[in-house]
Amino acid sequence: MADLRYHVDGELVPAEAAAVSVRDRGFVYGDAIFETLRAYGGDVFRWDAHADRLADSAEALSLDHGLSDPELKRRVDETLRASDLEDASVKLSVTRGVQSDALTPDPAVDPTVVVQVTPRPRGGVDSTSVWDEPATLQTVRTRRIPDESLPSRAQTHNYLNGVLARIELRVSDADEAVMLDGDGHLAAGATSTLFFVDGEALCTPSLDGPVRPGIARREVLDIARDEGIPVREGAFTPDDLRGAEEAFVTNTTWEVRPAETVDGIDVGGGPLTTLFQRVYDARVERDHYGGGDSGLRE
Repeated sequence: MADLRYHVDGELVPAEAAAVSVRDRGFVYGDAIFETLRAYGGDVFRWDAHADRLADSAEALSLDHGLSDPELKRRVDETLRASDLEDASVKLSVTRGVQSDALTPDPAVDPTVVVQVTPRPRGGVDSTSVWDEPATLQTVRTRRIPDESLPSRAQTHNYLNGVLARIELRVSDADEAVMLDGDGHLAAGATSTLFFVDGEALCTPSLDGPVRPGIARREVLDIARDEGIPVREGAFTPDDLRGAEEAFVTNTTWEVRPAETVDGIDVGGGPLTTLFQRVYDARVERDHYGGGDSGLRE
């Protein structure tokens, strides 16, 4: 922490000194949006997609922060350089700022913008994963919030839904919670997208349900199209996941992580999971380290 710098309201400060007002709506109400990004070789992976998703979150909350994508990207880049980091996780947060203590927000917004960074291993070919082992998944009672209550496309600081799901894992000591929607269909992990292979196609819950439009999710689906792998996005049951030939979870930090078990049932990765890992790594290598597809892992 001693060498890290965070970006807080336009200023670079030592991480240990970074602070926001206790009256900030992001603290008081969770009235804020964020993106978790991954930097490889000093630049952010799929910045444009993250910027679009942040804009969607802002629109969902009617949070007109007035900051351009280039300005936000500049603050991220400055934070990475000031912390002397090329490979890192980055959390970019935008709150509605300090306002009155009324629940109804003021129309005028003076946003609080914070960029935090965490060192990560080099990505790409022959990289070291941030996770040590394949994931163990456990279905939990906590259901995903329906879009009618809180749009799933909005990544907000109010993450209690996922927190409650992860608390349930204390009993099983699993790595990730499998969350269902109100009808009992698969929705998502607490912080990840669910994928599985059923023998005919790569399957993942549809965005028609309370499912976040993950950036790693989009990348996997793009890889599937390039590789000619059939994809089925739809409504699936926990039994579909438990009986899968292979399964994995994705997010920007984990990238592609095989699922070893689901509710104690062995599932594991497989040839398609390995393919997605290899191609994902090759894309990172090509786009951020100047490597080519010939660097695929064996």
